[in-house]
Order: sequence, then C-alpha cells, then structure tokens
Amino acid sequence: MIHSTAIISPGAQLDPTVEVGPYAVIGEYVRIGAGTVIGPHTVIEGWTEIGKNNRIFQFASVGAVPQDLKFHGEKSSLRIGDGNTIREFATLHRGTEDGGGETVVGNQCLLMAYSHVAHDCVVGNQVILANGATLAGHVQVDDHAILGGLSAVHQFTRVGCHVMVSGGSMVAQDIPPYTIAQGDRAKTVGLNLIGLKRRGFSDEAVRGIKQAYKLIFRSGLRMEDALTKIDQDIAKTPELQVFIDFIQNSQRGIAR
Repeated sequence: MIHSTAIISPGAQLDPTVEVGPYAVIGEYVRIGAGTVIGPHTVIEGWTEIGKNNRIFQFASVGAVPQDLKFHGEKSSLRIGDGNTIREFATLHRGTEDGGGETVVGNQCLLMAYSHVAHDCVVGNQVILANGATLAGHVQVDDHAILGGLSAVHQFTRVGCHVMVSGGSMVAQDIPPYTIAQGDRAKTVGLNLIGLKRRGFSDEAVRGIKQAYKLIFRSGLRMEDALTKIDQDIAKTPELQVFIDFIQNSQRGIAR
C-alpha cells in the first residue's frame, strides 16, 4: 500500500488502508483517514488532517506554509473532509494566526489541476474549482458552488451556495447564493436555474428566489427598500431565507 520510495515521517498517522505512491513525502504531523490514495510525488506537510476516501493526484502540494508575509512559523492547520478529489499541481495552504489558524475543505469537492486554496479559506461541500481557479486568503465558498477555469476570488470575499462563477472572472465582492457571476470585476448576471433544478429545488422555492432576485438586481430600488419589499410581498421558504441572510450579512458588499 505504501511504495518503497515514499518518505513518511515517523510521527505521521496513516490508516492501514491508505495508499501512498512513489516519491510522495508526508510530514510529521499529518493524519490521513481510511481509503485515501496519495499519488506519486505528492507533498503533504504541516498540521494537516485528511479524511476518508480522498484521492490526491501526483505533484499536489497540501498543507504548505501560507503565502502571507504576516506568517512567522506559528502552528496552524489544514483540514480536509471525506471523498474529495485533488488533481495535479493543486495547492492547499495552512491557516494563519490572524485568520483563525485553519484552512478547511469540506466533503466531495473537486479541485482540478493548478487550483489554489490559500490560507484561512473555508470551502464547503461538493464545491468545484476548475483548472487554475484561485482563492486568495480568507475566502469562503459555500456548498455546491462552481468556479470556472482561471477565475480568481479576492481576499475576504464570500461566494454563496449553488453559485456559478464563469471562467476567467475576477471576483472582488460577495456573490449571492443561486446566481451566475462573470467578468472583471465580476457582476451578477442571472440565476443558476439549471443548477437549482438539478439539485431538486421546488417550484415554490425557485419562484420566490426569482422574485427576490428581480427586486434586488433589476428593480432599481435601494438595497434596503428591495429587502423590505421582499419581506412584505414574497412567501418565505428556507431557500429564500438563505438568499436574504447572505445579502444582509455581506461584509464586502454584493456584486450587483
């Protein structure tokens, strides 16, 4: 299960079912769960915890120190859930003291070749980062979001659940749930209706999201007035509440 050329520190904790390919390097504080496969030449270091049934392809760099000049060698961690696929040359960095000390990736994500998850990011479940997609530090990406190839997200920005970010987009403000964003700087251009349908959203939920979207993005109303009208005129569903809460809690402002 472990190739003879792999270098594994004595302190590393690997489940007996973990497979490790040729010339992989695994550091002292790494923990890896059952069924995970580590490809050739992969480097995993630092206080990195990897869950079950992940597949990490050759040449990935997992748990390296942050690319942050404020980092001075303090203990920080990277935590990866279960069932993720991390492709060639992807890079995932540990957290920093200023950012809470931890970078997190959820379950069943696909991080394609050359994608990057920087320090202190929080990536949800079933997220896709296409080839070359890049998250700067302190970014939050919610469940089921998809970031197209060569897209980039600015520090401290949040991408909502079920969002589709088009390839090549430069995201500098928060992207609300269920929407499609594109451009430099990325703007919200519509709803991800195909994605919502595929994920089983009810007709009532989609109808409410459509009405709220039009009030926020197409009515010309001030944000406060649009939110008031949504509260008065649209039947509440849990899905709509997610949309409203995201907008009300935005720190960087919404990409309208």
